[in-house]
Amino acid sequence: MDNLIIADKSYHSRLLVGTGKYQDFNETRCAIETSGAEIITVAIRRTNIGQNPGEPNLLEVISPSKYTLLPNTAGCYTVEDAVRTLRLARELLDGHRLVKLEVLGDPKTLYPNMVETIKAAEILIKEDFQVMVYTSDDPIIAKQLEEIGCVAIMPLASLIGSGMGILNPWNLQIIIENAKVPVLVDAGVGTASDAAIAMELGCDGVLMNTAIAAAQNPVLMASAMRKAVEAGREAYLAGRMAKKLYSASPSSPVSGVIASSSPQQANK
Repeated sequence: MDNLIIADKSYHSRLLVGTGKYQDFNETRCAIETSGAEIITVAIRRTNIGQNPGEPNLLEVISPSKYTLLPNTAGCYTVEDAVRTLRLARELLDGHRLVKLEVLGDPKTLYPNMVETIKAAEILIKEDFQVMVYTSDDPIIAKQLEEIGCVAIMPLASLIGSGMGILNPWNLQIIIENAKVPVLVDAGVGTASDAAIAMELGCDGVLMNTAIAAAQNPVLMASAMRKAVEAGREAYLAGRMAKKLYSASPSSPVSGVIASSSPQQANK
């Protein structure tokens, strides 16, 4: 079976989805169920999973027994904030190790601060976290993150929440070719074709939140994204035909056809 393997665990779905920006928890639940995703990201600084007693708890609709929760550090701009947030997540989730690290550098663009990200990753890995890491599309940085022990590399396709799609497929291809751990596009996907292209490039998966939650019909978009990721993966495995300006060989043979003529003769 062509499953996604992250930190020695196997998943049928290659689509990972977030839990933010929905109208309510019911819409969150419906969209996630429709997406078929098995790994669900949770922004610890923005979503209650038990740290705020008395408030609605996401775990009441997204069960840890059904999904693999992926606590993330959305909204963190320093090493200290990111590490503290994931330590809290581990306590709240009974020793949970798999996490998504992101350390942002700019509140306007939400572009990652890679210097701080690397420092935070080193600390977390030493503390036995399994770190999936959000990164720029710099192939050198991506390889460095893998070498220090990150279990998955997650380069942006374009800026978080932009919906601009894949702006630099060439860098993504370099990252994919050099990686020995899963590479998942994270950030910038806007619609189903973006997800399909990411998978056709050879990405192991796609993580998204805004593309689904901000759609006019989030549940229907979740369905579209599920199909796009599956189709893109199948196309990648199938191996597309080579590109060429035109084909000199017709799809149907003409040799041996009685009284065959050239297009010029046929028009006389």
